[in-house]
Amino acid sequence: MAVPEWRHWLHTQLFEHVPCNIAVIDRNYHIVENNHTFAEVFGEGQGRPCYEVYKGRSERCENCMATETFKDGKVRVNDEVGIDRKGRTAHYIVHIAPIFDRNGDIPYLIEMSTDVTETKRLQREYQILFERVPCFVSVLNRDLRIVRANERFREIFGETTGQHCFEIYKRRTEKCEDCLVEKTFFDGQTHSGAHVGISKDGKRTHYFVNTSPLSRGDPHISHVIEMGLDMTEVHKLEVELARANALRETLIENSIDGVIATNPEGKVTIFNPAAESMLKYKSEDLIGRHPPDLLLPAEFEEAMTAHRDICVLPEATVTASDGEEIPVRFSGVALKRGKESIGSAIFLQDLRKIKQLEREKIDAERLAAVGQTVAGLAHGIKNILTGLEGGMYVVNSGLQKGQKDRVDAGWEMLKRNIAKISALVKNLLNFSKGRTPHVALVNPNDMVRDIMSLYQDAARQDGIDLIAETDDTVRPAAFDPEEIHTCLANLVSNALDACQVSEKTKCSVTIRCKEEGNSLIYEVADEGSGMDYEIKQKVFTNFFTTKGTGGTGMGLLLTRKIVQEHGGKITVESTPGEGSLFRLVFPRDRLPHVTEGKPEAKSA
Repeated sequence: MAVPEWRHWLHTQLFEHVPCNIAVIDRNYHIVENNHTFAEVFGEGQGRPCYEVYKGRSERCENCMATETFKDGKVRVNDEVGIDRKGRTAHYIVHIAPIFDRNGDIPYLIEMSTDVTETKRLQREYQILFERVPCFVSVLNRDLRIVRANERFREIFGETTGQHCFEIYKRRTEKCEDCLVEKTFFDGQTHSGAHVGISKDGKRTHYFVNTSPLSRGDPHISHVIEMGLDMTEVHKLEVELARANALRETLIENSIDGVIATNPEGKVTIFNPAAESMLKYKSEDLIGRHPPDLLLPAEFEEAMTAHRDICVLPEATVTASDGEEIPVRFSGVALKRGKESIGSAIFLQDLRKIKQLEREKIDAERLAAVGQTVAGLAHGIKNILTGLEGGMYVVNSGLQKGQKDRVDAGWEMLKRNIAKISALVKNLLNFSKGRTPHVALVNPNDMVRDIMSLYQDAARQDGIDLIAETDDTVRPAAFDPEEIHTCLANLVSNALDACQVSEKTKCSVTIRCKEEGNSLIYEVADEGSGMDYEIKQKVFTNFFTTKGTGGTGMGLLLTRKIVQEHGGKITVESTPGEGSLFRLVFPRDRLPHVTEGKPEAKSA
């Protein structure tokens, strides 16, 4: 009977056409035959030991399946790792079967192996992904028991295999009412939702869960994979943000200062109750709109247009809806996120009550000053009258006795006290009349030179060095030259007097003019007798003098008044026995404006 063609093909060609690695091994573990597929993976093996071809070994493997099959004739299957012909690690599943001869002996084995290297790689990558993914992953069966969980899951909830998900996630004894896993088992769809669970440490854990069917195409779903993203830190931030936002809203809504905020387009986004009360606008009428033109100071608009981040105005005026001009302390700031503009914020402190209190305080101080002035004036006049009475007595006694020298002495006493009355009245008039300063642009150094020329001779006669220190870079300033001249003259005169009463053999007085920052500064320093703490506290009060009957006590009081009228301040530093330093500081942005009709620049 003729052999069918297909049977002939099986016997002659199947060995080469089977898509797996085939090798025939004898009892010496040598390969006696291998197919082409085997050679492509491991190289030609005929005549070589199988352990050398498969694994690059020089001796037989310890747990050799071929040995066992030669002994018992059983078929064996195993997962093996070897080395391919290029020296790379190869994973393969090997199937070993005995080849019996007619006597029932096993002279050969046939080994058929399938390369699963790529499959192993994918499994390894899947395992790494499963374990290392930054969310917790678990696989659940239909009993809602966890059959597998990844590393992140175990970190949060502990070892959980075999336990119900609701026991692990939420420490419950029964399943959740709204179970996403059950929904997926029921409809085969993906479901998601936010949940709160309990970690193995007993802490509340917020997470977002997604459940999906784990199926290989079988319509019957046996397992569901559940992936949860830990949102605990996000939830904390949300709570903190909500708390901060509530605090911000509370602070803004209850602030006694007006608060206005705008977006990058300049439209109002916040208009708090204090701003409503102050400016007489309703927030709902302004939110989402540009603020009225006259509502904010022009300086703020200029600052924002010039891309300045901050605009602070100690005193500014804003206009209410009814046209009332309201004095405020204004602060505006550009709001930015990095370099991106997100709007601006404006803070308004209502100064109306403060201005009213200032007016009341000024009135009270004026009344107190009047009383103090009257008391001081009465005391001064009393002293002068005593001097006049003494002079009259000396004149009369000289006339009665015909003593011309005594008459002359009494007459000198009268003239001195009359001069004191004149000086007292002049100083009182200068202090009280409050005339408007006649301001002009002057060279501050010229004033120092004028004072030098005025007192140079007198200082030289008393053996005192009068020194001027000026700076040619000092810019012209807006002053009333007569009044600033009066200030410097008072200070230099006092400094010379302090040097005269000093116990030092040699003294000097220095007048300085300089500029620091945006302020013009005059200093008058002497090496005279100096002052102790108590005297320093009184030098700017009414009728206080250290010159006995030789002074009116009005000089420094008048000096301080003039300095304040020019927007400046006067300070004193003094050490008994070493000298004193009077400092006049004039911030340029607070100097008075030049009087109209005055020349552009003028010497003192």
